[in-house]
Amino acid sequence: MTKEDVFLKFQEILVEEFEINKELITPDAKLYEDLELDSIDLIDLMVKMKEYMSGKLEPEQFKKAVSIQDVIDIIYPLVKKP
Repeated sequence: MTKEDVFLKFQEILVEEFEINKELITPDAKLYEDLELDSIDLIDLMVKMKEYMSGKLEPEQFKKAVSIQDVIDIIYPLVKKP
C-alpha cells in the first residue's frame, strides 16, 4: 500500500462508518475541528485500520496527531507491504 492507498482507505472508513462528507476529508483536514472527531472516534478508526497493518499501534502516538496527514504518517510505516 502506498500513502495514497492508506489515505483512500482511511477516507472510505470515515465516509462509511462516521458519515463524514467525502469532500471534507483532505490530508490537511483537522481531526477535531474540521471533522468533529473525538478521541473515541480515533480509537474506533484505528481498530478498523488494524486489518491493514502488520505493526503494533501505540495509542500515545496519536496524542500529537492533529490532521489526517498526521494520522497517515503514523499509520504508513505499520501498513502491510506486499
